[in-house]
Amino acid sequence: MFEGLRALARGMWTTLKHVGRPPVTLNYPDVKRPLPARFRGRHRLYRHEDGLERCIGCELCAAACPSQAILVIPAENDPEHPVSPGERYAKVYEINMIRCIFCGYCEEACPVDAIKLGPEYELSDFARPDFVYTKEMLLEPEKYAPRRQYHPDVDKPRVIDVPPEDDLGTVYRTHHPIGANTGQAEH
Repeated sequence: MFEGLRALARGMWTTLKHVGRPPVTLNYPDVKRPLPARFRGRHRLYRHEDGLERCIGCELCAAACPSQAILVIPAENDPEHPVSPGERYAKVYEINMIRCIFCGYCEEACPVDAIKLGPEYELSDFARPDFVYTKEMLLEPEKYAPRRQYHPDVDKPRVIDVPPEDDLGTVYRTHHPIGANTGQAEH
């Protein structure tokens, strides 16, 4: 009997201890809690400063994805009008967000830092096709992302801070396939 009273008193003390504290509830969606720096939300593809896409169509992100949510179909780059600095570019790049588990393996596998997971976490919608993100939606979510899934106050691009000597996009610009016309006379 005394054990039951002691347990009841301990429970009441815990309740009374928390009565005077301010609530920790946020008035969501008016107030949003700050996210950790490494939070993994919606994906985003990036470009170089000169406008070329960082993605070189290597398909490493699709190979690393454990839920097989990424589809990359590469195509050969036109030397006259390149899309990316490499020999190839991603003609089709799609992510099925219904299958994505936000593990970040695609981000880790990308050798040119083309894909990053951003801070956007409000990804609900009503139609299943709105969850298949195309290349255009990933490159420019401000224009092409579904309106219910894009929030400009939250979704800000990450700064890619790779030194130029370590940036594989810079390395791919200097690479020319064997037999390609480089514009220099051969001896």
